[in-house]
Amino acid sequence: MTLYTNDYLEYYLTLVGWIINNGIWDMISDTGLFALPFCIIVIREWLKVRGEGADEGNKGVLSLARIETNIYVGYVVVAFFAVPAVNVSFDTLAFDQSRAQQCQYNLPKPADTGWNTTFSSLAGKSAQMPMWWAFMHALSKGLTSGAVAAIPCGTDLRQMRMDVNNTKINNPLLAQEIGDFTHDCYGPSRARLFMRQPDMGTKANDPQFLQDLSWIGSHFLLNTSGYYDTDYSKTPRTSWPYNASRDVGLPQVSGGGGYPTCKQWWSDSGVGLRDRIKDQVSPDLMTKMLGWAKWLSQDEVTDSLVRQLVSPSNQVKGDVYTDYGGQINGTVWNGAARAAGTLGVALGSMAYFPAMDMVRQALPMVMAFLKMAMVICIPLVLIVGAYQLKVAMTMTVVFFALIFVDFWFQLARWVDTTILDALYGAGSPHLSFDPVMGLNATTQDAILNFVMGSMFIILPLFWIGALGWAGISAGNALEGLSRGTNSVEKAGAEGGEFAKSKIK
Repeated sequence: MTLYTNDYLEYYLTLVGWIINNGIWDMISDTGLFALPFCIIVIREWLKVRGEGADEGNKGVLSLARIETNIYVGYVVVAFFAVPAVNVSFDTLAFDQSRAQQCQYNLPKPADTGWNTTFSSLAGKSAQMPMWWAFMHALSKGLTSGAVAAIPCGTDLRQMRMDVNNTKINNPLLAQEIGDFTHDCYGPSRARLFMRQPDMGTKANDPQFLQDLSWIGSHFLLNTSGYYDTDYSKTPRTSWPYNASRDVGLPQVSGGGGYPTCKQWWSDSGVGLRDRIKDQVSPDLMTKMLGWAKWLSQDEVTDSLVRQLVSPSNQVKGDVYTDYGGQINGTVWNGAARAAGTLGVALGSMAYFPAMDMVRQALPMVMAFLKMAMVICIPLVLIVGAYQLKVAMTMTVVFFALIFVDFWFQLARWVDTTILDALYGAGSPHLSFDPVMGLNATTQDAILNFVMGSMFIILPLFWIGALGWAGISAGNALEGLSRGTNSVEKAGAEGGEFAKSKIK
């Protein structure tokens, strides 16, 4: 029998949980503790019948019938819910690839990753699981996979945005060179533009033109005579050999470095700043961006990513959502209140977004540990519950509910991505021509980011609460989901809080 798991940690902890479960059951069996619930059944039913009064007929026959019935139920619970019967090992466990095959993306198997050495630490140990839990594992995974398959495939734009925001220039020399370029090229060329005040025609009021001028890779400064083609590096660069005609009047150094024009410094293939900054972006992220932003050319997508690395800013304007904020024909005070609120949300997002990024990465890990804890608790809860069928069925529903949480994670991620794609993707009414900046929006977009981030916790908690409508008391089965991610959320927010405090 093949048992499927959804992520690497669950793949590993499933076997760990059942090994510990077997050890606990062996201890219960060897000490004779497994018989204690049957004694409790006899005493409980005898006391119950005795307390019903003297007018209930033959007490002995009544108590024996009830004891017999409950002992039979106890035997069934022990046989199907407690006694290990189905083998569990890395030979019977399998990593679920159905979603990857459906949406056509590569997902390496655990044995093909660094987890392979971790798996070997169990020294080939195997375990067994009761027949009922093997059936429930297969059924729950099947229902969850079927529900996930109903969610359309899509590009995870939120994760792409987080990946872009997390991409940094790790080479300190390159970072220093970008600073030199800003000082030697962008600053003087932009100042010269404002001093000359050339007639731009309709361009002067074009937001895209103003956006282009606001970063060091400006196409106008690169392609217009008198700016990047005349400014040059004030220090020699070894990637550009000394050129007597170009570098006339400039000192020739022993290293042989020359003084490239700003256009050469930025654009030359392989050695220019643009290509070297582009190399800081992982090929996978670049491929994902090109695959999504098909309405843009490869150079436009590359410029967008390079711009994000050297000069991130927010360029999307316009209200998209219907809300209950503000007033009709609002006064200047309403505008001031909205501006102040926007500033608060912007500052809050500096801490919130990194925190929720960490939470999203931690949630599957926390769920894997909760599932393992559920497996380990099974024999002890059955003993405490005196092999009652009601207790066993409640545990069954909670077991299914924990596995089905994977569907809510997938749904939250898909809705999150779909909203971004609907608002800023190809053909959308609020299309941004900058695929990176287009994923960063103004007030209501930022508020939606807060809301969608919380859905990864709220939807699973709502699911567990909904089981109460069917009379299932699942308690706080997912309380560990929020508690388990609190510390990583705080840690992820610390960097943003530091920047936020500096701004304040």
